[in-house]
Amino acid sequence: MDRFDAVTAFVAVARSGGFSAASRALGTPVANVSRKVALLEETLGVRLFVRTTRHVALTEGGQRYFLACSRVLDALRDADEEVTGEYRQPKGDLTITAPLGFGQQHLQPVVHEFLRAYAQVNVHMQLTDRVLPLVEEHVDCAVRIGALADSSLVAREVGTIRIVVCAAPGYLETRGTPLDLEALTDHDCISWTGLGPYKTWALTVRDGDKSTEQQVPVNVRSSTTTPESALQASIAGLGLVQATSYQVAPHVAAGRLVPVLVAHDSDTYPVSLVYPSKRLIPLKLQAFLDFATPRLTQRLAEVDGVMGRR
Repeated sequence: MDRFDAVTAFVAVARSGGFSAASRALGTPVANVSRKVALLEETLGVRLFVRTTRHVALTEGGQRYFLACSRVLDALRDADEEVTGEYRQPKGDLTITAPLGFGQQHLQPVVHEFLRAYAQVNVHMQLTDRVLPLVEEHVDCAVRIGALADSSLVAREVGTIRIVVCAAPGYLETRGTPLDLEALTDHDCISWTGLGPYKTWALTVRDGDKSTEQQVPVNVRSSTTTPESALQASIAGLGLVQATSYQVAPHVAAGRLVPVLVAHDSDTYPVSLVYPSKRLIPLKLQAFLDFATPRLTQRLAEVDGVMGRR
């Protein structure tokens, strides 16, 4: 058995989700792919896939083996790309993921600049609020907000954000400005499902250098599934809204929203560019990191400026 061919077939099946799809990707008959995977399982003495008539899924051992083999094959691919020139000039495909709202508002303009500057690099953006596993999804770089759970990733912090509360000037003229958490009971609030529990807001209580997060009940006048929709409801004068500083900053700058309860804003959350730790970093990725880092840092600094935190 050719071990390299067998491992290549196994990874192809795992990545494509089936033997037929793997055979098309490899350009070899399904029977050959199946035979190579079966021989590999026999050699290892481990069942790698659970097979049914309609579905193929990795076993627990198969999942661990897939991650290890993927790293090996990716390293070989990197070596090939170094020989063919990808490490001599930025070129090729670059896949980047980011949270939907941040990606649309801040990452996408930077990517557009990058594409104009690097004509031989193609960028594929996956904007989703789902945290994608970079190695398994073949993602080169990600924007992550908050503490990093995966310590194997290399991170470049580009700034910070906060969770803030705002309201439309007209609403505040009519209903008054809340000055403390107790005053929230006298106000209408707009909630959106992505930020936390439906009828409570996480607000920060500070005592000197110490801060604690407190779940505060709120009077939900309207709820929605997206921050953009919640912000529009607040701009229309329907109540207070809680969102990230980068989401509300354009509306604050335009005078459509006003920050309130500033003393109870959240602590800062880091915003980082992260990528899998590798010995060799393709120039396309290095170029993007060097290009995007100062620009995202500047954009987040402008958000802080708008929100009154220079």
